Amino acid sequence: MAKRVLVVEDNELNLKLFCDLLRAHDYVAEPVRDGRHAVGRTRETMPDLIVMDIQMPHVSGFELIVELKADEALRAIPIMAVTAYAGRGDEDRIRAAGADAYVSKPISLMRFVECVRALA
Repeated sequence: MAKRVLVVEDNELNLKLFCDLLRAHDYVAEPVRDGRHAVGRTRETMPDLIVMDIQMPHVSGFELIVELKADEALRAIPIMAVTAYAGRGDEDRIRAAGADAYVSKPISLMRFVECVRALA
């Protein structure tokens, strides 16, 4: 059975890229365009992995990681944080919040897939 990956990304091009890449590698990609729906969709789908953009309007991926990891029913789901705006210390802060992996944009397609394989 194919592994399910929830992709939380507000940028349509990145969302399409990530979902297409996942589907090409036999994953079931579940897109979420608005971070405000991420926790609810996680509860509905119980994915094997969450790919989380960090810079989003309304709610940041950092805040969502903290919320997901605080939920006993969801905390075991691995989270791969993805961001273009990596400042000094951001990776440490995001990992401390509970992200299991960190990938910076622009992404390397091979690194992205390797990271997904390692977590899902």
